[in-house]
Amino acid sequence: MPIRAVLWDIDDTIFDYANADRVGMSRHLGDVGLPDGYASVDEALAAWKRITDVHWARVAAGLTDFEGQRRDRVREFLGAPGMTDDEAGEWFGRHIAHYEAAWALFPDTLPVLDLLARDYRHAVLSNSSLANQERKLRTLGVLDRFEAVVCAVEFGVSKPEAGAFLAACEAIGLPPAEVAYVGDQPDIDARGATEAGLTGIWLDRAQVGGRPELTRITGLDQLAPLLRGDTRFGAPSTFG
Repeated sequence: MPIRAVLWDIDDTIFDYANADRVGMSRHLGDVGLPDGYASVDEALAAWKRITDVHWARVAAGLTDFEGQRRDRVREFLGAPGMTDDEAGEWFGRHIAHYEAAWALFPDTLPVLDLLARDYRHAVLSNSSLANQERKLRTLGVLDRFEAVVCAVEFGVSKPEAGAFLAACEAIGLPPAEVAYVGDQPDIDARGATEAGLTGIWLDRAQVGGRPELTRITGLDQLAPLLRGDTRFGAPSTFG
């Protein structure tokens, strides 16, 4: 059965989240100063990334919500568990201003969306909040490229649960076998999609490798040849 649509992850797949977060936090720390307990900005940035990963996992597990994880990240990062919601939210808000100023798509995003626009339908599946991701895509100028933006947490599930991928397929009215999912996380994205019956594709930009059981690309320029030329994916769609 041919692939008729591509579902996309956003952060670190089409949008350079890691760089924006790092640049934004670096600039924020330049304004507010290095918190106690960190010997350097690099050490603080590494801690911020680790803390972010931990608290996003809590969102995925249903232990907190989108705004709650933001405040909890600040409390842990600053070693200030007693901060009020307003205090933590205000600190995070000042970081957000710098972070959003650094927003950018990866250089290969628009070319691949243009290349695939005629033959494949496009939608988004994210674990973030709908308001956040729609605003991000609108700011980046690509919201109208996608016929649906599905944020799994709105349904009470999250990737890699099958329900997240199936909800996205339902949103675009296609069976999983006709949908490919592209994301930067081998387990949350590619393996989860594959186990839900989609064609999971791991975008391994860092060229980590080591997962031969997964379909893997290292740049989005490899996606069109994969979809159109690999016999495992069937013939290209005639959609449009």
